[in-house]
Amino acid sequence: MAIQIIDYGTHEYEQMVQLRYLVLRKPLGLEFTENELHDDKDDILLGCFENNKLIGCCALKKMDKNTLQLRQMAVNAGLQGKGIGRAILVFAENIARDFGYAKMVMHARKGAIGFYEKLGYTTYGDEFTEVTLPHYAMEKKLKRKYL
Repeated sequence: MAIQIIDYGTHEYEQMVQLRYLVLRKPLGLEFTENELHDDKDDILLGCFENNKLIGCCALKKMDKNTLQLRQMAVNAGLQGKGIGRAILVFAENIARDFGYAKMVMHARKGAIGFYEKLGYTTYGDEFTEVTLPHYAMEKKLKRKYL
């Protein structure tokens, strides 16, 4: 398993869009809009590969000089619960620290709250609806790692 940054518009990016669609949108009967996919070009795109096949991914959107927003976290449905999402999130946090960010935020689906809480994220604000599902805003302050 290898986690790496994906370049927008590449074959790996196309795999990422397909995985996000299959895991996050198709079950809800939704499609991506052109604007949503166009916005990916400004994000840090991360993919987890096994045997050159994308099995998990996420995007990091720059909110301000201190904050990144985790977006579109997806793991192949048959591989969920095997530590892939955790590995992607830890990698994302390390990338954020490397780029000098101090906080990660997200809109987490209600069913995923427990996963993120185990990794140090806390909810704030009231429940809201996004892509037809209940979500909560979550955040985590990223501590610097020193040698």
